[in-house]
Amino acid sequence: MMKFDKYVETANKIIKEIAEELGFPEDRELAGRVLKAVLHTLRSRLTIQESFQLMAQLPMLLKAIYVDGWKYQEKPLRIKHIGEFVREVIHEDKPLGHHDISTSKDGENAIRAVFKVIRKHVSEGEINHILVNLPPDLRPLWGTV
Repeated sequence: MMKFDKYVETANKIIKEIAEELGFPEDRELAGRVLKAVLHTLRSRLTIQESFQLMAQLPMLLKAIYVDGWKYQEKPLRIKHIGEFVREVIHEDKPLGHHDISTSKDGENAIRAVFKVIRKHVSEGEINHILVNLPPDLRPLWGTV
């Protein structure tokens, strides 16, 4: 018998951590929207192989969020700069993107919050593998230089 409660508990913990990192500990709806938008933007930037490697380590319900609405593309988006990543996150967070993220700095902080929490749930080796495959300008979003 599958224990779905465990998956829900882990997902709720992650959403709570993101909400706290965002500075809005009671707004789990915002945290969920931002998590989904960031994961979808990251997904569009990674190759299919990199996505599968990351998904293998994500908690079950984050895997579901990651693949929700996924339309496979042969080549990843050419997002090279933080500003482009922020714009894509806002676009993914439709229809509330500009409400949830009103400035570029808010966007960077939201992305950093999500990545900080994801780092706690994915091996450092996998994070390093993602970083190697990202343009240098995007790496600081993960809390690295």
